[in-house]
Amino acid sequence: MKHSPLSEKIDGIEAVLYDILPTSAGGGWMDAVFPHLDVSPAAARHLIEPAYDLVRRGGKRWRPLLALLVCGALDGSEQGCLPLTPLLELSHNASLIHDDIEDHSDTRRGEPAVHIKYGEDIGINSGSFLYFLALCCIDAWNAGAERKNGMYRLWAEHMRRLHLGQSMDIAWHRDFDVIPGADEYRAMCGLKTGSLARLAAMIGVQAAFIASPRLQEAGASKTDEAACLLGAAAEKLGVGFQILDDVKNLTAGNPGKKRGDDIVEGKKSLPVILYLQADCEDVERDADGASKKQFVRRCFQSARENGAAAPEVEELIALLKASGAIARARAQGEALIEEAKSIFGRETCAGLPMNHDYRGLLAALIDSMG
Repeated sequence: MKHSPLSEKIDGIEAVLYDILPTSAGGGWMDAVFPHLDVSPAAARHLIEPAYDLVRRGGKRWRPLLALLVCGALDGSEQGCLPLTPLLELSHNASLIHDDIEDHSDTRRGEPAVHIKYGEDIGINSGSFLYFLALCCIDAWNAGAERKNGMYRLWAEHMRRLHLGQSMDIAWHRDFDVIPGADEYRAMCGLKTGSLARLAAMIGVQAAFIASPRLQEAGASKTDEAACLLGAAAEKLGVGFQILDDVKNLTAGNPGKKRGDDIVEGKKSLPVILYLQADCEDVERDADGASKKQFVRRCFQSARENGAAAPEVEELIALLKASGAIARARAQGEALIEEAKSIFGRETCAGLPMNHDYRGLLAALIDSMG
């Protein structure tokens, strides 16, 4: 996104982000985050340092960007949403720290995972702290008490959804005999990955309402309708990109992670689910469902014991590719993204006009995420 309107907006997001998550706890940060406490800033070192380390490694920042652009599309300006963007990015990074611990992942964004670098105890605590630090954005938001309370409720609802999705995912990869259906998998992704995307769009709508007399005149019910419509589209976007992330893990590999890590972790990703549920006899040794399941089980067990270097990892990837399961999963992910893109590209939402320039930026954001 270098030298583009989107990169300029990322610069603004980063400035706000590093105000709330600095490199150290000096300069009044302790008073703002821990009011009425007489504690040395050094006490917060193991909260800030691991979290800052992860955030500074990068990331696409697409969730806060989505919130900004949705706000701009409805209001013509994103400035009212900018102070809320760390609510999304910090919550996302908190979930990554915990996710890596739960999945026993060694790396994140090309460097040792936080719990590997700093210790599991510090990782758990710092990750949890990021969730609560994110709420400082709402405290500082220029809105009335009722709107702030509504934003707290909105955030809490989506954090509950996110953790429910993570719980489903954990249950599935702990027990190989549980093979979810494709619909169940997409529902899980809607919770685990789609919740923050949905929250991003809804935050953008709510911030636009606060800043725009035109939206206030249209009424809260219209704004709530727009939030539901754009939130649902954003959830589809999150699910679509999670499916493509599954595919990438089994093909080119995800940036900063090892190809086939999902197999090592025992994840029932969509390509694996589609392969196991296929009625056709894709490969001679998989003449029936039971033999397919036994073969996949053996690959997962070997990968868990021996890591991504286990030959069964590449063997299973080759089989998933030859069966067409990877291509089918990719097609499903791309279809969801296109459906979401078409909703964000409409001239109106719930009867409210959508700014042409911001609709173009939303399309550019979605295209950049592929």
